[in-house]
Amino acid sequence: MIKNEKQYKAACERIEELLKVVSNDTPTDNKDFIELELLSDLVADYEEVNYPVKEPELVDVIKLRMYEMGINQTQLSELLGVSPSRVSEYLTGKSEPTLHIARTISRKLNISASVILGVL
Repeated sequence: MIKNEKQYKAACERIEELLKVVSNDTPTDNKDFIELELLSDLVADYEEVNYPVKEPELVDVIKLRMYEMGINQTQLSELLGVSPSRVSEYLTGKSEPTLHIARTISRKLNISASVILGVL
């Protein structure tokens, strides 16, 4: 078990070293492979407690999807069938989409309903 930040950093450095010598072709009984696997598990456990990953906010997911799709707010409003000002309210957090619009966002932007409803 990694107990503090100093041990965590040392483990991460060792992982970097091991990644240079371990490949997909390395046998699973190789000592470097075993060490890498054990250290990776220890680091993952430490990070889970000390650096938890927050669930994404709907606004951030929508903005990311807009970027990926190469669309702007006006194009998003057309896609969702709402006014540009309503999209602006969604993106600034001033209002939340109705269930009908949430469903449309899920389908048209291919965003999981659990993300939209915040039930991850």
